[in-house]
Amino acid sequence: AMITFAQYLQRCSYDGLSKLVKDVVDLAQKCVANEDAPECAKPLPSIFLDEICQVEKLRDSYGAMADCCSKTDPERNECFLSFKVPQPDFVQPYQRPASDVICKEYQDNRVSFLGHFIYSVGRRNPFLYAPTIISLAADYEHALQTCCKESDVGACLDEKAIAIKEKAKKVSMMHQYSCGILKKFGERTFQADKLARLSQKYPKTPYSEILKIIQETKSVYKECCEGDMIECMDDMAELMTYMCSKQEVFSSKIKHCCEKPVVERSQCIIEADFDDKPEDLPSLVERYIQDKEVCKKFEAGHDEFLSEFVYEYSRRHPEFSTQLILRVTKGYETLLEKCCKTDNPAECYGHAEEELNKHIKETQDVVKTNCELLTTHGEHDFLKALLIRYTKKMPQVSTDTLLEIGQKMTNVGKKCCQLPEDRRLPCSEGYLSVVIQEMCRRQETTPINDNVSHCCSDSYAYRRPCFTAMGVDTKYVPPAFDPEMFSFDEKLCTASPAERELGHMKLLVNLIKRKPQMTEEQIKTIADGFTAMVDKCCKQSDIETCFGEE
Repeated sequence: AMITFAQYLQRCSYDGLSKLVKDVVDLAQKCVANEDAPECAKPLPSIFLDEICQVEKLRDSYGAMADCCSKTDPERNECFLSFKVPQPDFVQPYQRPASDVICKEYQDNRVSFLGHFIYSVGRRNPFLYAPTIISLAADYEHALQTCCKESDVGACLDEKAIAIKEKAKKVSMMHQYSCGILKKFGERTFQADKLARLSQKYPKTPYSEILKIIQETKSVYKECCEGDMIECMDDMAELMTYMCSKQEVFSSKIKHCCEKPVVERSQCIIEADFDDKPEDLPSLVERYIQDKEVCKKFEAGHDEFLSEFVYEYSRRHPEFSTQLILRVTKGYETLLEKCCKTDNPAECYGHAEEELNKHIKETQDVVKTNCELLTTHGEHDFLKALLIRYTKKMPQVSTDTLLEIGQKMTNVGKKCCQLPEDRRLPCSEGYLSVVIQEMCRRQETTPINDNVSHCCSDSYAYRRPCFTAMGVDTKYVPPAFDPEMFSFDEKLCTASPAERELGHMKLLVNLIKRKPQMTEEQIKTIADGFTAMVDKCCKQSDIETCFGEE
């Protein structure tokens, strides 16, 4: 309850929200005693929003958000969700009590201590799932239990805090991504993506069990994405209990998770390794390519047939990304739609393997080329190559945003290219999809160009290849030449190497924005000229004049 209120009312104090939490808990206890009481028939989200709408002076603190109260659910909830502010600047990050008092505060009043932590994380991260916040609070408690026995409590907690913050950031990013996909592409795409992922992770699990988990997972995500944290948490706990009761059906890799308390299970199971692939899986060629009855099965139950194909293909290919698996499936579907209309379908779809391998080769080549560029030329040149590529694709985007996107893509390369061969592809395309989703979310409020709009909306599975194949934006009209863009001063000479590097990158982006058709050779000449100019002028007594002349 505290998480739900903290995420909706991000400006309220802990004590203020505690009163609302008490009201809801009192009502819950009343309803346990008498389920037929009139106020107990309402759905949980409505109870929370009714409570919020009764807050005195709601408009004083939240302005237009108070107008949401005049709507009816589900529009009222949609309205409230639109006012959530991710990473708000008006909320300070969680302030840990001083090292000399923290252990005593925790031991004397554990509930209030962890309550303040949960409140603080919730209001800073209004889209973070309640089960995750509870799991972070458990991590924090374990850190305290360990560190309070150490001589230097502060240093011990500092080290543990880094891991907890990293986990929070990563999980929050993945949640926003999943909610974004569900909202943008709908349940069918969301379920197909999860089907691929879960079949990879639990390759020994029967198809019927995987389908059951997917249905439950979709409900959990829907509830959490809509801000209904209590139902989301409850259903997640139920799902994990079910999986733990059938460990032998799912995976040998979740045993240690199932031994944890309920609140810590879900995150542990989500992060658990893929189970080992069964040894004796037969080839799919016979069933999906050589079988003469393929068209009959395909036409009898189109979705069911493709769904089983995703399951069978995924459990055999943990080394692929879910997006690639969906592209292969789409390629197979398109081929069958074409072949099943011909006089000799079997002859037509007999070449399916070569056809589907094109999708695999395209993705493997992209990963190989980029990882080779990063390992051979280093991070700096890799970022430069990305900036050149993406500034030409979307020159309308601000220089700072292009640098941010370039840096995020470089981080994906650094993270994934060092992994073993069989993990590189799912890592690269998985994280790139998150970066692209973030870009597409911005595109909705600030349209970039037609090409980006097409890639963002057309197909979830083809988003990354669509961006990779995107050419120079031919409709773009460069802004007039602005000498200010290229005026340099002595700050360049006193700048740290990192600042000088940033200046160099910004110059590069601004240059391409004005001349998108520039060749690699021209860009290299100018970049080398810039470095030579800085080296030359910084040695002169009159730096400004030298820069002006150069």
